[in-house]
Amino acid sequence: MLEADPRLKQAIQQFNNGAWYDAHDLFEELWHETADPERRSLQGILQVAVAQLHLERGNKRGATILFGEALGRLRRPGTPDLGLDLNALCQSVDERLRCLQQDDDPELCTVPDLRPAQ
Repeated sequence: MLEADPRLKQAIQQFNNGAWYDAHDLFEELWHETADPERRSLQGILQVAVAQLHLERGNKRGATILFGEALGRLRRPGTPDLGLDLNALCQSVDERLRCLQQDDDPELCTVPDLRPAQ
């Protein structure tokens, strides 16, 4: 079961520490080994990590595209939450996406994180 995999816990920790590249690597490893629908959840989270990496490197266009794609995946009906509060993640991603689309500074918005589902 994916939620019991220690790599998932490590990836979540990396994500929440802002280690976007390291989180991406771990999530991608899991993604390669996972089938849908859980694979879709992992891909959405991966896209958020890469979008954050783009922001760090000044690529606002790349971040905008990936935030939008991540929201499309994570909000798709039937997407498993993997024991995470994906609604909270989507809210912070949506906030950052709107900032980018309005040419505001996304760093003024909440940084995406992965919290346990409630």
